[in-house]
Amino acid sequence: MESAPITVRLLTPEDFAVFRSLRLEALTLEPQAFASSLADWERMTDADWRARLEAVDVLAAFQGPEPLGIMGLDRERGSRTRHRGILIMVYVRGHFRGRGIGDRLVEAVVDRARERGLRQVELAASAENPAAIALYRRHGFKHVGLMPAGMLHEGREIDEVIMVRRLVNQD
Repeated sequence: MESAPITVRLLTPEDFAVFRSLRLEALTLEPQAFASSLADWERMTDADWRARLEAVDVLAAFQGPEPLGIMGLDRERGSRTRHRGILIMVYVRGHFRGRGIGDRLVEAVVDRARERGLRQVELAASAENPAAIALYRRHGFKHVGLMPAGMLHEGREIDEVIMVRRLVNQD
């Protein structure tokens, strides 16, 4: 039997249950990988989850009806920084890693950023996550800096690698 194809799509507020499930799973299983904590998100109401999906572009990968991972694209809000997108909430379920799901999600986020007229996409990745850094490099993200102690997890400082992908020529 052939498995269903993998699809990636933008989540809508009606998809809040899928978003909530994946986000809480990510924060439970990989707390050191995120700036937010499980406590920050688990007290949110259904209305809060819907509002988040209205405020931020969240793309999800599916195989048939099964969600495999998510990746978000936020946008700077200042009038002089609105050209900048921020890649956030990256998570692929453990048993689906190494199958190109992250690649598909990064491609979809970059496409979405272009559709929105953004000039660059930025991210901060844990310096302790070489697989994530390699994923972003494969998709043209360049290392532009290191934020010492960018995150604290259980009292331990974790450096963050700052990366950027320009979407327009720099002539």
